[in-house]
Amino acid sequence: MGKLGLHSSIRQKYYDDAPRQNAEYDFIIVGSGPAGCVLANRLSENPKWQVYLIEAGSVENLSHQIPLAASYLQGTHSNWGYKSKPQKLACLGMNKNECALPRGKVLGGTSSINYMIYNRGNRHDFDRWAEFGNEGWSYQEVLPYFLKSENASLRGLEKSPYHNHYGPLHVEDVQYRSDAVHAYLKAAQQAGHNITDYNGESQMGASYVQATTKNGRRHSAFSAYIQPIRYERKNLHIVTNAKVTKVLVDAESKQAYGVRLLYRQTLYTIKARKEVILSAGAFNSPQVLMLSGIGPRDNLEAIKVPIVKELPVGMIMYDHMCHFGPTFTTNTTGRTFYIPDVNADLLADFLLGDASTPLSSIGGVESLTFAKIPNSREPHDMPDVEFITVGGSLASDHGTGLMEGANIRQEIYTKVYDPLYTAKQDHFSFLVMQFHPKSKGRLWLHNRNPLEWPRIDPKYFKNPEDVEEILEGIKEVIRITKMPALQKLGTRLHDIPVPGCEQHTFGSDDYWRCSIRVMSYTLHHQVATCRMGPETDNTTVVNAKLQVHGIQRLRVADTSIIPFPPTSHTNAASFMIGEKAADMIREQWSENLDENSIYRYHTYRK
Repeated sequence: MGKLGLHSSIRQKYYDDAPRQNAEYDFIIVGSGPAGCVLANRLSENPKWQVYLIEAGSVENLSHQIPLAASYLQGTHSNWGYKSKPQKLACLGMNKNECALPRGKVLGGTSSINYMIYNRGNRHDFDRWAEFGNEGWSYQEVLPYFLKSENASLRGLEKSPYHNHYGPLHVEDVQYRSDAVHAYLKAAQQAGHNITDYNGESQMGASYVQATTKNGRRHSAFSAYIQPIRYERKNLHIVTNAKVTKVLVDAESKQAYGVRLLYRQTLYTIKARKEVILSAGAFNSPQVLMLSGIGPRDNLEAIKVPIVKELPVGMIMYDHMCHFGPTFTTNTTGRTFYIPDVNADLLADFLLGDASTPLSSIGGVESLTFAKIPNSREPHDMPDVEFITVGGSLASDHGTGLMEGANIRQEIYTKVYDPLYTAKQDHFSFLVMQFHPKSKGRLWLHNRNPLEWPRIDPKYFKNPEDVEEILEGIKEVIRITKMPALQKLGTRLHDIPVPGCEQHTFGSDDYWRCSIRVMSYTLHHQVATCRMGPETDNTTVVNAKLQVHGIQRLRVADTSIIPFPPTSHTNAASFMIGEKAADMIREQWSENLDENSIYRYHTYRK
């Protein structure tokens, strides 16, 4: 798919407002992920405000629009390519025991390389945020912001009060569906799981996946919020391939007044008349804060960064881990899609608008199931685990993009998955994900070089309860596959043991505990590195208005502010955070909330 990116450099110039030394803008937005793109769009609605959006990566190309290519994109320059510190208790099947931590480095951020799953979360998530001291973030208060962004085309939900049809971000059913997913949803019902709209009244149950695609193509933050208005808004300025090295803060007044920007090997000072907003994500936002002298004292002193404000930046990081498997074979033939089978005709059909081809499958993800585990400590209507149904496995692309994206060792693919590919055996698999991990990690800087990665140590599975919860999820998945609907397809567990776990009886609890630690996989939902909460809480970095404690005119607006692990994927929440932040900023600067505001989301027109 490399040739599909050739026109990227041609498009690049249309998105480059090259920096000028000491140029001034009203708002500087660092990072063009979902929240950053939303903010750039909403703040530039006011023609009096000059808005500068800074992106470290380049511009999307045609390959970004192909949902099935999600795993391949994570092996390109559109991914920062972060890896964790070697883990002792997780990612044992990954090269050097390092977990892959994909993050988008492109206009659109991670929404341009992720798996496009649209899942808002559970009402208890947001009520907990509010109870933690974050006024204005309860479920009833954030739901309108989810709706404001959404333009839903979901079968059977046209009149649902939980969906909007006039926002910028398209959310739709994935038209390509395998036989296995139809049978799985019937089997889930037979096992006692309801069919649900997981973004509706109740999250509990199973559903075909809802995706941020438009007519079968990826609909990223860039596609939804920037592309439609780029040439209309003369007050919106965008620079790509530019790295912010620090926020400029006056040492006496503790007021942010601009950023230092590295562009084509030259450092620029760009000034903000009103605010600097960090929307660089759960790794880059804390990195920029610490490079600016805002962070933990011991870390900043160790790397000789002058302290502007001591805050627990990066001291907490939660993430969602899952088990890459189990895999099940069926007695059908030719029903599993293998990516190497993509040909020119199939690609042409997709490019001509056929949304029913396998290329519209969002990385193979077909359905989500939200379930409880025995002895759950969560409310009855709050799931503990999620089962992600995938219409294939690592075998689907013959051990290329998927294996590279997950950093999985070659010997694991060769032993477990290559036999499926060689035989072209029909199969499907699951990712079993835990929502509320007890383990938490952190990130820090090891030097002052802004071009080097922060050190990231998630400490996955440090608390063994996390493994036990995923184990309970695996048991439930296996139980569902024994229901009549899936047994009609001859469904059976693929029973080649994962290398490193052969000492355990295959299928035993100890085998699965071992397999969970070997085939660990992050769903890329890192949160809490710039945790939101009251200043009196010594674990928090920003307040409920997303303002950095003790620093004026500086906010953080991205998933790094989420205070607890959410019962969701984080893509949808990123858009919501951007929409809510935009209204708070407009209110701060005495602007009336106009017809595009939260209170009139239902009248928003395309």
